[in-house]
Amino acid sequence: MIVIPAVDLRDGRCVRLFQGDFARETVYADDPVAMARHWANRGATWLHVVDLDGARAGAPVQLALVRAIVQATPEVSVQAGGGVRSLAAIRELLEAGVARVVVGTVALEQPELVAEALERFGADRIVVAVDSRDGLVATRGWESTAAIEAEAVVRRLAESGVRRILATDIARDGTLTGPNIELMARLAGIGVTVIASGGVRGPEDLVALARVPGVEATVVGRALYEGRLRLERPSDWVIAGGAG
Repeated sequence: MIVIPAVDLRDGRCVRLFQGDFARETVYADDPVAMARHWANRGATWLHVVDLDGARAGAPVQLALVRAIVQATPEVSVQAGGGVRSLAAIRELLEAGVARVVVGTVALEQPELVAEALERFGADRIVVAVDSRDGLVATRGWESTAAIEAEAVVRRLAESGVRRILATDIARDGTLTGPNIELMARLAGIGVTVIASGGVRGPEDLVALARVPGVEATVVGRALYEGRLRLERPSDWVIAGGAG
């Protein structure tokens, strides 16, 4: 399993939110490009970049900053999202050098757009974010909750050709309370590849996630930024797993 550091962008800075709450923000760096370079220097092979301003606005806002991160870390693959709700936005990010684009709200509100994106850009270039709170899917920058369960959404996505999802338990995101292993296992069991997100505290959580069949990666933010998880060499970013 691959560990992917999160670089969340808001007002041009690198931040983390507590449970997705924009009012509970911690600023970790004034220069997100330098922070991205920091993780690349320590051997990370992927970066997860989120345009939080875009998530709220409904369209990418920090495209120039995303492009700068890609250019500053040529040896790293970048997956990016935040407010990506059109084919044009997906295309712009791919043209900026992003390896994978993360879409969220649009998958619920315009499933036909996701189907067209899969056809145009390829299933390996599209990741669908399935963010849930108390089992129900959240949309629009996590500020709205839909009356549909995460597992139902993932089944529908898998049937439409989606291969990879980014699954976040919002209640655990930024809290250091441990990942929702049970949720990740249920979603992976549907037949999609899962990138897990939310709650990682330390090495033991990485090992637990790596043991879940179908979980190929996990996005980690606060534990890395606060030094609870120290990954210093390329080999540190790949966690041995196997069915537990």
